[in-house]
Amino acid sequence: MKKIYFLLPALAGIMFGSSGIFVRTLTENGIDPTTLLFLRFSIAALVMFVCVLLTDKSLFNVKKEYSPYFVVAAISIVGLNLCYNESMNSVHLSLAAVLLSTSPIFVIIGAYFTLGEKITLKKVGSMFLAIAGCVLASGLLESNLGSISLIGIAGGVGAAIFCAIYTITSTKVISKGCHTYSILFYSLIVIVCLLLPFTNFGQINHFINIDPVSNVLFLILHSFISFALPYICLTTALNYVESGVASILLSGCEPIAALIFGILCYFEIPSILMLCGLIITIIALIILCKPPKKEKVIV
Repeated sequence: MKKIYFLLPALAGIMFGSSGIFVRTLTENGIDPTTLLFLRFSIAALVMFVCVLLTDKSLFNVKKEYSPYFVVAAISIVGLNLCYNESMNSVHLSLAAVLLSTSPIFVIIGAYFTLGEKITLKKVGSMFLAIAGCVLASGLLESNLGSISLIGIAGGVGAAIFCAIYTITSTKVISKGCHTYSILFYSLIVIVCLLLPFTNFGQINHFINIDPVSNVLFLILHSFISFALPYICLTTALNYVESGVASILLSGCEPIAALIFGILCYFEIPSILMLCGLIITIIALIILCKPPKKEKVIV
Protein backbone atom coordinates (compact mmCIF):
# COMPACT_ATOMS: atom_id res chain seq x y z
CA MET A 1 0.00 0.00 0.00
CA LYS A 2 2.85 2.34 0.83
CA LYS A 3 4.08 2.11 -2.78
CA ILE A 4 1.00 4.07 -3.86
CA TYR A 5 2.30 7.10 -1.99
CA PHE A 6 5.32 7.19 -4.31
CA LEU A 7 2.87 8.23 -7.04
CA LEU A 8 1.83 11.38 -5.18
CA PRO A 9 5.10 13.36 -5.59
CA ALA A 10 5.21 12.20 -9.22
CA LEU A 11 1.66 13.50 -9.83
CA ALA A 12 2.60 16.74 -8.09
CA GLY A 13 5.57 17.09 -10.45
CA ILE A 14 3.34 16.59 -13.49
CA MET A 15 0.90 19.25 -12.28
CA PHE A 16 3.71 21.68 -11.45
CA GLY A 17 5.03 21.04 -14.96
CA SER A 18 1.79 22.45 -16.37
CA SER A 19 2.01 25.71 -14.41
CA GLY A 20 3.98 27.47 -17.16
CA ILE A 21 0.86 27.49 -19.34
CA PHE A 22 -1.10 29.39 -16.69
CA VAL A 23 1.76 31.73 -15.79
CA ARG A 24 2.51 32.73 -19.37
CA THR A 25 -1.17 33.26 -20.17
CA LEU A 26 -1.79 35.47 -17.14
CA THR A 27 1.44 37.42 -17.66
CA GLU A 28 0.55 38.06 -21.31
CA ASN A 29 -2.80 39.42 -20.11
CA GLY A 30 -1.17 42.05 -17.89
CA ILE A 31 -1.16 40.28 -14.50
CA ASP A 32 1.95 41.23 -12.47
CA PRO A 33 3.86 38.61 -10.40
CA THR A 34 2.43 39.42 -6.94
CA THR A 35 -1.13 39.74 -8.24
CA LEU A 36 -0.72 36.41 -10.01
CA LEU A 37 0.38 34.77 -6.77
CA PHE A 38 -2.47 36.35 -4.83
CA LEU A 39 -4.92 34.83 -7.32
CA ARG A 40 -3.26 31.45 -7.04
CA PHE A 41 -3.10 31.36 -3.25
CA SER A 42 -6.38 33.05 -2.31
CA ILE A 43 -8.36 30.55 -4.38
CA ALA A 44 -6.22 27.70 -3.04
CA ALA A 45 -6.95 28.89 0.52
CA LEU A 46 -10.69 28.51 -0.18
CA VAL A 47 -10.04 25.01 -1.57
CA MET A 48 -8.11 24.04 1.55
CA PHE A 49 -10.81 25.53 3.79
CA VAL A 50 -13.39 23.27 2.13
CA CYS A 51 -11.04 20.26 2.37
CA VAL A 52 -10.57 20.77 6.11
CA LEU A 53 -14.28 21.44 6.61
CA LEU A 54 -15.24 18.20 4.86
CA THR A 55 -12.42 16.10 6.30
CA ASP A 56 -12.10 17.02 9.96
CA LYS A 57 -13.02 20.38 11.49
CA SER A 58 -10.65 19.73 14.39
CA LEU A 59 -7.77 20.32 11.96
CA PHE A 60 -8.47 24.05 12.31
CA ASN A 61 -7.19 23.74 15.89
CA VAL A 62 -3.41 23.69 15.91
CA LYS A 63 -0.76 24.19 18.58
CA LYS A 64 0.90 27.60 18.89
CA GLU A 65 4.29 25.93 18.55
CA TYR A 66 3.48 25.20 14.89
CA SER A 67 3.19 28.91 14.02
CA PRO A 68 6.88 29.46 13.14
CA TYR A 69 6.73 26.48 10.78
CA PHE A 70 3.68 27.93 9.04
CA VAL A 71 5.50 31.24 8.55
CA VAL A 72 8.63 29.54 7.16
CA ALA A 73 6.47 27.35 4.88
CA ALA A 74 4.57 30.43 3.68
CA ILE A 75 7.74 32.40 2.91
CA SER A 76 9.27 29.43 1.10
CA ILE A 77 6.11 28.91 -0.99
CA VAL A 78 6.04 32.59 -2.01
CA GLY A 79 9.77 32.57 -2.76
CA LEU A 80 9.48 29.38 -4.78
CA ASN A 81 6.59 30.69 -6.86
CA LEU A 82 8.07 34.15 -7.48
CA CYS A 83 11.39 32.66 -8.57
CA TYR A 84 9.84 29.91 -10.66
CA ASN A 85 7.39 32.25 -12.39
CA GLU A 86 10.26 34.58 -13.30
CA SER A 87 12.23 31.63 -14.62
CA MET A 88 9.32 30.34 -16.72
CA ASN A 89 8.82 33.78 -18.24
CA SER A 90 12.54 34.19 -19.02
CA VAL A 91 13.63 30.77 -20.32
CA HIS A 92 12.03 27.69 -21.90
CA LEU A 93 9.58 25.82 -19.69
CA SER A 94 11.74 22.69 -19.71
CA LEU A 95 14.87 24.61 -18.67
CA ALA A 96 13.02 26.31 -15.81
CA ALA A 97 11.80 22.89 -14.69
CA VAL A 98 15.25 21.32 -14.86
CA LEU A 99 16.68 24.13 -12.72
CA LEU A 100 13.97 23.48 -10.15
CA SER A 101 14.86 19.79 -10.33
CA THR A 102 18.12 20.53 -8.51
CA SER A 103 16.10 20.85 -5.29
CA PRO A 104 16.84 17.23 -4.19
CA ILE A 105 20.46 18.25 -3.70
CA PHE A 106 19.40 20.86 -1.15
CA VAL A 107 16.75 18.56 0.36
CA ILE A 108 19.09 15.61 0.90
CA ILE A 109 21.76 17.82 2.45
CA GLY A 110 19.27 19.80 4.54
CA ALA A 111 17.37 16.69 5.68
CA TYR A 112 20.64 15.14 6.84
CA PHE A 113 21.36 18.07 9.17
CA THR A 114 17.80 18.88 10.30
CA LEU A 115 15.90 15.58 10.15
CA GLY A 116 18.66 13.03 10.55
CA GLU A 117 17.82 11.28 7.27
CA LYS A 118 20.64 9.09 5.99
CA ILE A 119 22.37 9.88 2.73
CA THR A 120 22.51 6.55 0.87
CA LEU A 121 24.28 5.54 -2.30
CA LYS A 122 20.90 4.81 -3.90
CA LYS A 123 19.59 8.32 -3.17
CA VAL A 124 22.69 10.04 -4.47
CA GLY A 125 22.94 7.83 -7.55
CA SER A 126 19.26 8.24 -8.43
CA MET A 127 19.44 11.99 -7.81
CA PHE A 128 22.37 12.59 -10.16
CA LEU A 129 20.98 10.20 -12.77
CA ALA A 130 17.64 12.03 -12.69
CA ILE A 131 19.31 15.44 -12.90
CA ALA A 132 21.50 14.27 -15.80
CA GLY A 133 18.40 13.05 -17.58
CA CYS A 134 16.61 16.33 -16.90
CA VAL A 135 19.53 18.33 -18.28
CA LEU A 136 19.42 16.33 -21.50
CA ALA A 137 15.62 16.57 -21.66
CA SER A 138 15.75 20.35 -21.27
CA GLY A 139 17.92 20.78 -24.38
CA LEU A 140 20.43 22.81 -22.34
CA LEU A 141 23.43 21.12 -23.98
CA GLU A 142 22.13 22.03 -27.41
CA SER A 143 21.43 25.68 -26.62
CA ASN A 144 23.53 28.78 -27.13
CA LEU A 145 24.47 29.61 -23.54
CA GLY A 146 24.88 33.27 -24.39
CA SER A 147 21.20 33.51 -25.28
CA ILE A 148 20.00 32.06 -21.95
CA SER A 149 18.69 34.63 -19.44
CA LEU A 150 20.79 34.83 -16.26
CA ILE A 151 17.71 36.06 -14.39
CA GLY A 152 15.86 32.95 -15.57
CA ILE A 153 18.69 30.70 -14.34
CA ALA A 154 18.91 32.49 -10.98
CA GLY A 155 15.15 32.25 -10.62
CA GLY A 156 15.19 28.51 -11.29
CA VAL A 157 17.94 27.83 -8.74
CA GLY A 158 16.24 30.11 -6.20
CA ALA A 159 13.01 28.16 -6.71
CA ALA A 160 14.92 24.92 -6.04
CA ILE A 161 16.26 26.26 -2.73
CA PHE A 162 12.84 27.47 -1.58
CA CYS A 163 11.30 24.14 -2.62
CA ALA A 164 13.84 22.34 -0.45
CA ILE A 165 13.07 24.60 2.52
CA TYR A 166 9.33 23.90 2.17
CA THR A 167 9.87 20.13 1.91
CA ILE A 168 12.09 19.99 4.99
CA THR A 169 9.85 22.34 7.01
CA SER A 170 6.73 20.31 6.16
CA THR A 171 8.44 17.06 7.09
CA LYS A 172 9.54 18.55 10.41
CA VAL A 173 6.10 19.83 11.42
CA ILE A 174 4.41 16.60 10.26
CA SER A 175 6.75 14.68 12.57
CA LYS A 176 5.42 16.83 15.41
CA GLY A 177 1.87 15.69 14.70
CA CYS A 178 0.51 18.45 12.46
CA HIS A 179 -1.83 17.33 9.67
CA THR A 180 -1.11 17.96 5.99
CA TYR A 181 -4.24 20.06 5.50
CA SER A 182 -3.49 22.20 8.55
CA ILE A 183 -0.01 23.01 7.25
CA LEU A 184 -1.28 24.08 3.84
CA PHE A 185 -4.32 25.98 5.10
CA TYR A 186 -2.51 28.13 7.66
CA SER A 187 0.49 28.65 5.37
CA LEU A 188 -1.92 29.96 2.74
CA ILE A 189 -3.59 32.30 5.21
CA VAL A 190 -0.18 33.80 6.02
CA ILE A 191 0.62 34.11 2.30
CA VAL A 192 -2.66 35.83 1.44
CA CYS A 193 -2.15 38.35 4.25
CA LEU A 194 1.40 39.07 3.04
CA LEU A 195 0.38 39.55 -0.60
CA LEU A 196 -2.85 41.50 -0.08
CA PRO A 197 -1.21 44.99 0.12
CA PHE A 198 0.71 44.36 -3.11
CA THR A 199 -2.20 43.02 -5.18
CA ASN A 200 -3.54 45.01 -8.13
CA PHE A 201 -7.28 44.29 -8.15
CA GLY A 202 -7.70 46.44 -11.27
CA GLN A 203 -5.67 43.90 -13.25
CA ILE A 204 -7.84 41.08 -11.92
CA ASN A 205 -11.03 42.92 -12.81
CA HIS A 206 -9.75 43.67 -16.33
CA PHE A 207 -8.79 40.02 -16.95
CA ILE A 208 -12.16 38.69 -15.76
CA ASN A 209 -14.14 41.24 -17.79
CA ILE A 210 -12.51 40.05 -21.03
CA ASP A 211 -14.48 36.78 -20.78
CA PRO A 212 -16.07 36.35 -17.31
CA VAL A 213 -17.07 32.67 -17.43
CA SER A 214 -13.98 31.29 -19.19
CA ASN A 215 -11.47 33.44 -17.29
CA VAL A 216 -12.95 32.75 -13.85
CA LEU A 217 -12.78 29.03 -14.66
CA PHE A 218 -9.19 29.54 -15.87
CA LEU A 219 -8.23 31.21 -12.55
CA ILE A 220 -9.79 28.36 -10.56
CA LEU A 221 -7.96 25.74 -12.62
CA HIS A 222 -4.73 27.75 -12.34
CA SER A 223 -4.91 27.71 -8.54
CA PHE A 224 -6.13 24.12 -8.23
CA ILE A 225 -3.77 22.47 -10.72
CA SER A 226 -0.61 24.55 -10.24
CA PHE A 227 -0.78 24.76 -6.44
CA ALA A 228 -3.59 23.26 -4.31
CA LEU A 229 -3.71 19.70 -5.64
CA PRO A 230 0.05 19.17 -6.16
CA TYR A 231 0.88 20.55 -2.71
CA ILE A 232 -1.76 18.28 -1.16
CA CYS A 233 -0.16 15.34 -2.98
CA LEU A 234 3.39 16.31 -1.96
CA THR A 235 2.63 17.09 1.67
CA THR A 236 0.51 13.93 2.05
CA ALA A 237 3.33 11.84 0.62
CA LEU A 238 5.72 13.20 3.25
CA ASN A 239 3.75 11.19 5.84
CA TYR A 240 4.93 7.98 4.19
CA VAL A 241 7.95 8.80 2.00
CA GLU A 242 11.28 10.31 3.05
CA SER A 243 11.63 13.95 2.06
CA GLY A 244 14.70 13.24 -0.08
CA VAL A 245 12.92 10.50 -2.04
CA ALA A 246 9.76 12.60 -2.46
CA SER A 247 11.84 15.51 -3.74
CA ILE A 248 13.62 13.38 -6.32
CA LEU A 249 10.31 11.96 -7.58
CA LEU A 250 8.80 15.45 -7.80
CA SER A 251 11.81 16.97 -9.51
CA GLY A 252 12.20 14.07 -11.93
CA CYS A 253 8.63 14.20 -13.22
CA GLU A 254 8.26 17.97 -13.51
CA PRO A 255 10.73 18.53 -16.39
CA ILE A 256 9.22 15.61 -18.27
CA ALA A 257 5.77 17.15 -17.90
CA ALA A 258 7.08 20.59 -18.85
CA LEU A 259 8.66 19.13 -21.98
CA ILE A 260 5.41 17.41 -22.98
CA PHE A 261 3.34 20.54 -22.34
CA GLY A 262 5.89 22.53 -24.31
CA ILE A 263 5.34 20.20 -27.26
CA LEU A 264 1.55 20.29 -27.02
CA CYS A 265 1.09 24.01 -26.32
CA TYR A 266 4.13 25.76 -27.77
CA PHE A 267 5.27 23.27 -30.44
CA GLU A 268 8.72 22.88 -28.83
CA ILE A 269 9.71 19.66 -30.60
CA PRO A 270 12.34 17.63 -28.64
CA SER A 271 15.56 16.40 -30.19
CA ILE A 272 16.90 12.83 -29.94
CA LEU A 273 19.13 13.95 -27.07
CA MET A 274 16.12 15.35 -25.19
CA LEU A 275 14.21 12.09 -25.64
CA CYS A 276 17.24 10.19 -24.30
CA GLY A 277 17.07 12.46 -21.26
CA LEU A 278 13.45 11.46 -20.69
CA ILE A 279 14.39 7.78 -20.74
CA ILE A 280 17.30 8.30 -18.33
CA THR A 281 15.06 10.22 -15.92
CA ILE A 282 12.41 7.48 -15.99
CA ILE A 283 15.09 4.85 -15.28
CA ALA A 284 16.31 6.90 -12.31
CA LEU A 285 12.77 7.06 -10.90
CA ILE A 286 12.29 3.31 -11.33
CA ILE A 287 15.52 2.64 -9.42
CA LEU A 288 14.46 5.00 -6.65
CA CYS A 289 11.04 3.35 -6.24
CA LYS A 290 12.32 -0.23 -6.08
CA PRO A 291 11.62 -2.00 -2.74
CA PRO A 292 14.40 -1.07 -0.31
CA LYS A 293 17.04 -3.64 0.49
CA LYS A 294 20.05 -3.13 2.69
CA GLU A 295 21.28 0.21 1.39
CA LYS A 296 24.83 1.48 1.65
CA VAL A 297 24.80 4.57 3.84
CA ILE A 298 27.29 7.24 2.79
CA VAL A 299 26.73 9.53 5.81
